[in-house]
Amino acid sequence: MPLLVPASPAQPLIRKLIAAGLEVADPYHRLLKAVSCKGRLLRIGRRTYDLRRFDRIVAVGAGKASARMARAIEHILGTTLEQGLVVVKHGSRVSTERITVVEAGHPIPDRAGRQAAERIRTLVQDFTPRDLLIVLLSGGASSLLPAPVPGVTLAAKQRTTRLLLRSGATIDEMNVVRKHLSRLKGGGLARSTRATIATLMLSDVIGDDIGTIGSGPTAPDPTTFADAITVLQRYKIWHNVPGAVRLHLLQGKRGAIPETLKPGSRRLRSVHHTIIGTNSTMLDAVAHAAERAGLHTHRLSAAIAGEARTEAKRFVERALHLVRQAGTLRRPSCIVAGGEPTVTVTGRGKGGRAQEFAAAAALHLAGIAHVWLVAMGTDGTDGPTDVAGAVVSGMTAAQAGKIGVSLRSALKRHDTYPVLKTLRCHIRTGPTGTNVNDLYLLLLL
Repeated sequence: MPLLVPASPAQPLIRKLIAAGLEVADPYHRLLKAVSCKGRLLRIGRRTYDLRRFDRIVAVGAGKASARMARAIEHILGTTLEQGLVVVKHGSRVSTERITVVEAGHPIPDRAGRQAAERIRTLVQDFTPRDLLIVLLSGGASSLLPAPVPGVTLAAKQRTTRLLLRSGATIDEMNVVRKHLSRLKGGGLARSTRATIATLMLSDVIGDDIGTIGSGPTAPDPTTFADAITVLQRYKIWHNVPGAVRLHLLQGKRGAIPETLKPGSRRLRSVHHTIIGTNSTMLDAVAHAAERAGLHTHRLSAAIAGEARTEAKRFVERALHLVRQAGTLRRPSCIVAGGEPTVTVTGRGKGGRAQEFAAAAALHLAGIAHVWLVAMGTDGTDGPTDVAGAVVSGMTAAQAGKIGVSLRSALKRHDTYPVLKTLRCHIRTGPTGTNVNDLYLLLLL
């Protein structure tokens, strides 16, 4: 996996910190820590399964990390695993032996994802409690497993997804809507089979809610059709989504369509969830690496959420406050944070939340010497672009002015990718095989 970071005096340190975070977030190794098999006893988290009690053991799943999770479960179970199928984002395939890996569209669902979802539903529909279904989930599963409800086409789901992505809605809010338009999300997968289910999850959501990760295909869902309607109305896209979507949600609100799987359901008695890695796990590793490098390190506990440009200003102000002593900035220092801000898109600009955050931060850092800010998505893709994020410094705004480009204008148009590319600020990793939210760093050297 390449890791390309903009040239600067801080480049070696930035590379080291990013690598430390990605290494500990690797889903293959995270799963090996959480799962083991001795003889016929399979340990998953704190629960042990006697494999002699099961007729079949099958693995299914979806998400940007699901292929490496599949490889790990194959390593653990060997020939005990009968078969499986996982769905990953285009370009994220890895070689496996017993589990089929299918590539599909993300963040906009496509026909390949719909066909894979149908294959999974068909595979598990006749399973009994004597079959063990291992479900491998990570961020991206919501888009990669589209199973539209009757009456709602894939095209209607695609349009709804595009509107939500541009609206500024949080991932939790987006998933409230997606759960109520799907036959698999919101516990739908669990309800479609009688199998005993063990779900392994790599969390990409703030708070690590099992019902939000991948839209919770095996988890209970406390939200309702009315909640889904409220989300669309809150972001003023209710009248823009396809009529079939509005009709379905209104029918559900009236009780004409069954709700998603709710907490307390008897079905959940044979369904168990284990989270194998989180944003917090990754941030701890980065903070420890910074400390080992001799930096005065502060790990922010609050996750970054909200509009990216607003959060960038808050982060810079908070970071500078933490390192300021007797009127001067304490060096060398490192502020570590994570989360997932949002961007309310207007126009047709190209960028992503991390690039928007970095461009806004560059304006607030202008003129400060020897300061760098890192903003990146751990999956290696920031928005619909080919970069993970960006590195900016206290000199970035001045450099932009010298070559006649405007960060403020780019932010106004939500078109940060071209400007940051011109300034050579981009971070490139390629697909990382993991997905545990974003990494944000401020370095004072």
